[in-house]
Amino acid sequence: MKTVTTVKALHAEISRVKEQDLSIGFVPTMGALHKGHLELMKTARTNNNIVVVSIFVNPTQFNNPNDLRNYPRTIDQDIAKCESVGVDIVFAPTVEEVYPIPDNRVFDFGNLDKVMEGEHRPGHFNGVAQVVSKLFSMVKPTRSYFGQKDFQQLAVIRALVKDYSIDVDIVACPTFREDDGLAMSSRNALLSAEQRANVPIISKTLFAARNNLAQKSVKEVIDWVTTEINANNELDVEYFEISNANTLQPITKWSDADEVVGCIAVQVGNVRLIDNVIFK
Repeated sequence: MKTVTTVKALHAEISRVKEQDLSIGFVPTMGALHKGHLELMKTARTNNNIVVVSIFVNPTQFNNPNDLRNYPRTIDQDIAKCESVGVDIVFAPTVEEVYPIPDNRVFDFGNLDKVMEGEHRPGHFNGVAQVVSKLFSMVKPTRSYFGQKDFQQLAVIRALVKDYSIDVDIVACPTFREDDGLAMSSRNALLSAEQRANVPIISKTLFAARNNLAQKSVKEVIDWVTTEINANNELDVEYFEISNANTLQPITKWSDADEVVGCIAVQVGNVRLIDNVIFK
């Protein structure tokens, strides 16, 4: 496995791969790697000749400076984990390497990025589009792998690829969960022991809503999920929205869309967790 930190060194490696007409599977990450990330890499390993992983905490997608400052950084452990699952190239650049000049591009995804995370984290998805489009240009992957835990991000990246004619296949992978149902996230490492003991209620409540409340109205499900989670003093629901899974626009009746997703963000002390459940 090779670890490179500059675009020049990355391009040299990618050029050698392209000369041999080999497929590239790409997993972009912000580090603090967990089992979910490793599963993405394993899937990429199965379906491609070469696997590239980027490790880069992207500042342009953080609207909260404290969140950026506190985001876990474990580069040495991350590199070792990448090697353990057969990654070929790790790209771990500095901010200056990715943004030699300020990136002032503004992307337009219609209403897709205006709701949920977009509403509560202004500018977040524009920053995601900035860095992902840069990384796609640098790595030139055949396929790129993303987890469905970040459901809205996945939708935005699919729109990015389609709207801006980027030649890469986006592969969605299921949400990977801990044994108690908690969606795997780098932010889980920031939870205290007490908080960690309480957060599985998020997924348990979402699953209960999906399995037992199908005959309830959309509003009744939203109210029930919010009330159940907020009943725990450690947890505070920032939003829970039930939406068309394709447009991400909120629905008021189950018949409003053929595919429906419920997306949630919960504040746990200073840690913010997201999750989702497919209703149909």
